[in-house]
Parts: sequence; C-alpha cells; structure tokens
Amino acid sequence: MNYNKKSIEDVEVAGKRVLCRCDFNVPTKDGKITSDKRIVAAMPTIEYLVNHGAKVILCSHMGKPKGEWKPELSLKIVADRLSQLLGKEVIMASDVVGEDAKAKAAALKDGEVMLLENVRYMKGETKNDPELSRELASMADLFVNDAFGTAHRAHSSTAGVADHLPAVCGYLVQKEVGIMGKALAAPERPFVAILGGAKVSDKLNVINNLLEKVDTLIIGGGMAFTFLAAKGYNVGASLVDNEKIDYCKEMMAKAEAKGVKLLLPVDTVVADSFPNPIDAEIPVETVMSDAIPQGKMGLDIGEKASAEFYEAVKTAKTVVWNGPMGVFENPILSKGTKAVAQALADSSAVTIVGGGDSAAACEQLGFASQITHISTGGGASLEFLEGLTLPGIACLQDK
Repeated sequence: MNYNKKSIEDVEVAGKRVLCRCDFNVPTKDGKITSDKRIVAAMPTIEYLVNHGAKVILCSHMGKPKGEWKPELSLKIVADRLSQLLGKEVIMASDVVGEDAKAKAAALKDGEVMLLENVRYMKGETKNDPELSRELASMADLFVNDAFGTAHRAHSSTAGVADHLPAVCGYLVQKEVGIMGKALAAPERPFVAILGGAKVSDKLNVINNLLEKVDTLIIGGGMAFTFLAAKGYNVGASLVDNEKIDYCKEMMAKAEAKGVKLLLPVDTVVADSFPNPIDAEIPVETVMSDAIPQGKMGLDIGEKASAEFYEAVKTAKTVVWNGPMGVFENPILSKGTKAVAQALADSSAVTIVGGGDSAAACEQLGFASQITHISTGGGASLEFLEGLTLPGIACLQDK
C-alpha cells in the first residue's frame, strides 16, 4: 500500500462542498460527552477547511445502532460541542442523506459547517452499500477522510464515497499514515516492537509480519504464557492458548533464523486468581517465569523483565508498542505496563503506541505527552502492524 497520500493541502477547497469523515465516536454518559478527545483531534482539519472557505459537511458514526434510529446515539451532542470549540454554530442535519441533510448541504455558505446525523443509522453504511455511497457523495465536490479509527473498515462513508469523489486525507490520517507508515516501511534502526494483551490469536499476523521488520520483538501480557508454554515451561494456571503452541514454536524458530532477538518475561507477578472485581486488592508474589507454581496465575511481568525490556528500548531508534504487559487496570498489576510506558517516555527514539489499551495506559499513567505518536485507532493500528491494506487509506489519491 502506498502511504504517500494527497492531503487537504494538495487540493483546492475554497468554495467546494467538502464531505469530511471524522471519528466522533465519543464516550457518553447520561446524554453527556465524557471525553471530547476525538472531537478535539479533528479540529485542525475542520479549522483548515473553514479558514480556506470550504463548505464543510461532517459525518461520523457513534456506537452500534445497526441501521436503527436510536436517539441516545444521536450526534446532536457532538454538534453542540463542535460549536463551542469552533466558536460558531455547527448546523445539525436531522437525517443522513434525506431531504433535511441535502437541503442544508445545498444552502451552505463558504466557511460554514454542518454535521450529518449518525451515519450508522443507515443500514447500508457497514455494508458499503453503493447506493448510500452515491447519496453521500451527491452532496459534495470532495471527500476528506480524517477518521483513522475506522480506516480499516470498507464502509460507505469511509471508502465507498471515494468511488464518486476525489478523495484526500485530513491532518489526523496524514499523521497516522506518515508516522506509522514510515516506521514500518523504512524504520530507523534498531527497531524494537513490544506486543502485549491477552491472546496470541489476536496478534498472529502481527507477530509474523513484525518478525520480517524488527531487530527485537518483546512479548508480554497474557500472550507471553503461550510462548513460555511452547518453551516447555510450567506456567501454572496462567492464560494459555493450547491451539497456538505450535505457532509460537514456529515464531520462535523464525526469530532465530532471521536473527531477531525475541524477549519473553524472565519473571512474572502471580496470584491465586484473576482479580474480581478488576481493581480488587489481591496478594501477589514474583517468581521466575520457568517456575510458576501449580495453581498460580501470571498477571504481570516482574521487575527483572521490566528492567530487561527497558534496556532494549533504551538502545532503539524506533519503538512500536501495542498491548499492556499485565492487568494494568489494577494498580497492583500495572507496574510492568508502567515500566514499558516509562521506557518509551525516556527514550530518544521515534515512539509509537498503537491505540486501545496501551494508549489508555499511557494516558492514565501520564506519559502521553512524552510519546512521539499515540494512534487514535486500535483496530486500524493493529491491521497496519499486520501489513494489511486499510480500505479508508487505500481509496485516497496518491501524491
């Protein structure tokens, strides 16, 4: 996939109706937005379009209405917050491609902004329905994708509209593609990747793809125990994907053949059971990873593993991290994840954190400002690391 895509700065937007796909899938509670981070992230693109005289038609999804009109998933609260941030009214359409949306889009003046209703209210959106794509495109002269979080989905509003309109990226997608694309295509070396999270099966292709690219691959989190079991270690009651033991053996052999250093945790924090509730106080101890007692469950990496991982990151020039090292939601079991976040924060390398739990951990632990780039898309960044083509990026015009 070519990552060198045209952006809003490469096309004339003045006087044009611009359909801009954003990721306004914000968390809400009792009808109020609990974090407007995604709205704020879209502001540079929206402000550029406004300041350059475009007629701006924003669209996004929220939640999973599955083609039904659910009032609690209306984007009206997003329009209100956008109006505050922009310091001007964002016109709210009462539908997606109906009479109201089309009339309001047609009446837009240069520099004005409107927001379509939740695009997933339309049954055809997630099916990339050609008719819906055409209807969306009919309101605009140009398509801008600035929603990296949905770029791995071939939906009408993320990829389908590009069949009918010139398509370019906004600043958010440009940053994601520029930084992550370069890191994977032409990384400064040494290149270190850190993978965590619960299951090996979630990251099968990611491990395989990264072994082609990295100098060191670090594996922590629940997925490490399947690798440790594949080495013949006793891992007690830890999470093991028995069907993937042979795969882990293959990957270890591949790493050796390619001269890639594969680091597994040398020590592990164990407890009698998974904490329930998640933040419950539980007694823990640290043991060597090749001697986890029967009945004990590994829930975080130990201090020796943390120190070894820290040293590997210290010498790197490019670091990509996806997935926590343990049950980081529990303060007792967050030390390993915190150590990795600290390693990235202290590093002079290009540091990239791929969405989801690792991004949340960096935010919670206060390291976000010291990381080069935290991806806005969990699923999209994972597919990026797998080397897959992202439909919402592939449809954009090449430079």
